[in-house]
Amino acid sequence: MTPASLADAPAAAEWRSLVEKTLKGQSLDTLVSATAEGLPIAPLYLPGEGPRTALGLPARDAERPWDLRSVVAHPDPARANADLLADLKGGAASGLVRIDPTGASGVAVGSAAGLETVLKDVILEIAPVALDAGFLGPQAADWLAGVARGSPSAKLNFHMDPLGALAAQGSSPGPVESHLVSAATVAARLAARHPQAGLFLASGRIVHEAGGGEAAELAFAAASALAYARAAVRAGLSMEEAWGGTWLGLSADADYFVTLAKVRAARALWARLTGACGVSVPARIEARSSHRMLAAKDAWTNMLRLGAACAGAAMGGADAIVLGTFTDPLGLPTAFARRQSRNTQLVLMEEAHIGRVADPAAGAGYIEALTDAMARAAWARFQALEAAGGVIAALESGLVLRQAEEAAEARAAAGEPRIVGVTAFPPEAEAPIEVEAAPAVTAAAAPDPRLPGPDTTCPPLVPVRLSQAWESR
Repeated sequence: MTPASLADAPAAAEWRSLVEKTLKGQSLDTLVSATAEGLPIAPLYLPGEGPRTALGLPARDAERPWDLRSVVAHPDPARANADLLADLKGGAASGLVRIDPTGASGVAVGSAAGLETVLKDVILEIAPVALDAGFLGPQAADWLAGVARGSPSAKLNFHMDPLGALAAQGSSPGPVESHLVSAATVAARLAARHPQAGLFLASGRIVHEAGGGEAAELAFAAASALAYARAAVRAGLSMEEAWGGTWLGLSADADYFVTLAKVRAARALWARLTGACGVSVPARIEARSSHRMLAAKDAWTNMLRLGAACAGAAMGGADAIVLGTFTDPLGLPTAFARRQSRNTQLVLMEEAHIGRVADPAAGAGYIEALTDAMARAAWARFQALEAAGGVIAALESGLVLRQAEEAAEARAAAGEPRIVGVTAFPPEAEAPIEVEAAPAVTAAAAPDPRLPGPDTTCPPLVPVRLSQAWESR
């Protein structure tokens, strides 16, 4: 609208009157819906009404508005290296190496030499590398720094996250507080050589994958970030270094409007949190595609879900996006599945140009209202975690699990979900989908992550796939 036509636009009451005519006198409130956490979604948002979230995002790189990050998890280190190099040659900008010495859920790596095999011929000054190593995070960070050979221009993301590992496993090898101290000590030492490195990943994804809602996911990420910043400052880093070395980890779901609002809400939450600590450090956000949204039945439809998830994360302003493959619920991906994952991002980036505008949803009534509602609900849940004694105490008491269960229970109470390919438009016959057979890989010898003292235990946040209960029908 031009300024003149905007001035002549009907008033809010007139808009509502026009809409209610189509409802034959019923109130507009009859069309109000809600997220699984009860955040309201109105049927109509009018110009000039509602909150506005000023994120102040800078202009994005026209060619590479976000970091296209490829996940590498093949158990065989040599094959993982081949996958990573193929991804980088095929358009990926960086890699995420998932480490599991047993080879059950990641690359069977247990030493610097093993990681060097995975990263052979990868130029770390050009292609950033991130890690996902659970309680082996401090050791893996040292391995990665060793592979970088002290290069100050190497682009490294150590992504240590012992709190996420505790939430996922339900126990830590030794006191989790000791793991925080260990991670912070390594972070302080490595930050001196790699000042731009990502030290910690404060991720709320485990809450999402366990069925939780967006506010609970954001709250756990914020509480984790605060715990890591406190530990890093005690280890000798400045407040700016501690916060600047922490990334936020979020999930990207098939509801792209919700994902978009969640990424925006994360920045608002981060700004309030860091401002309360007296620093001004921009948030860095890594969004990984949701595994819980993927279907094993008619898995071809997962391509649509992954595309929607990427679009939401990109328009929300995620700095790095990691997309899984459409065959992830079935087994190890083939080269074709990995190529589809890369190309989904490349098409959205280079052909749809969805990253050309910083914060393209700013001013949209629905997105602004949902962003504000998520940020407020997340802040309230974050305060509840802190009031319970902090994120570790909240994990031990089961408060984090209860926050996740609230949304899962509301989702279940809503009845049968509409999942294309499963509960909606199921195929008459399954089209064959190829996956790679799991290779026989010898577990790698690895250092014991156990630290002295009793284990910390908590109710684990067990991942779910939302379609799983309906796929056997």
